[in-house]
Amino acid sequence: MLEKPNFYSVIIGTELLNGRRKDAHFTFLNQQLLSRGWEQKASFVINDDTNLMENIFNLIKSDPNSVMFCFGGIGATPDDYTRVVAGKVFRDGKMEFHKEAKNRIINQFAEEAYPHRINMAYLPINAKLLTNVVNNVAGFYLEDRFFFTPGFPSMSQAMVIEALDNLYLKSNIEKYRRVMTINTSENDLIDIMQKIPENIDLSSLPKIIGDKRKVVISLAGYDKDEVEKYFGMFVDYCLEFGKEFVFEDVSLDKEKI
Repeated sequence: MLEKPNFYSVIIGTELLNGRRKDAHFTFLNQQLLSRGWEQKASFVINDDTNLMENIFNLIKSDPNSVMFCFGGIGATPDDYTRVVAGKVFRDGKMEFHKEAKNRIINQFAEEAYPHRINMAYLPINAKLLTNVVNNVAGFYLEDRFFFTPGFPSMSQAMVIEALDNLYLKSNIEKYRRVMTINTSENDLIDIMQKIPENIDLSSLPKIIGDKRKVVISLAGYDKDEVEKYFGMFVDYCLEFGKEFVFEDVSLDKEKI
């Protein structure tokens, strides 16, 4: 398992973008990751465009610490491109009929496995399988990092849990966070914000209540002393310029934008 994986999600479905269906994958995956101490680095919702899929997969592959969950496009219909594009990007186009995936389809559908359903067992070489609790047509993954699941949440959610429980159960490194609300404008704090290093997560959320301006400042990182050092710069500013401030409970640091 990667020590500090960067999690990505790719949600494939033209019907999501044209409004015919609503996405349930992002929220579910995010909840599962956060409950284990992980978080997503990026999420993509894209239509069924093979060039776009290939570009997104290559972008994620270029991150040596990437872990990807892909949803959709592994069925047997003509617009299901994910298996072949995954083979092109992650296996140089090398595909095979996966023996166990093939057996599962035959056991589930018998003679109705042919001529089309059996093609869902045509996977990138050396793929490992994810269990489909609904109809036994497996999802798959590559290199213990790139996971491919169906577009149906009833199938994909169990696969996400299986993958995380087996390979990314819980982060061994927790982020340390400090949060405060300052009675000032966001503009007054920009000089301090510019001194925060990239390895520390900075969130600045302005609020306007009546004619009063407030800012919720949140800093998070893996080094407690470093977070406290830069958090102290905001405290010092408040004390120097007489700005009222309140330290907030980090468990309440959830704002809707």
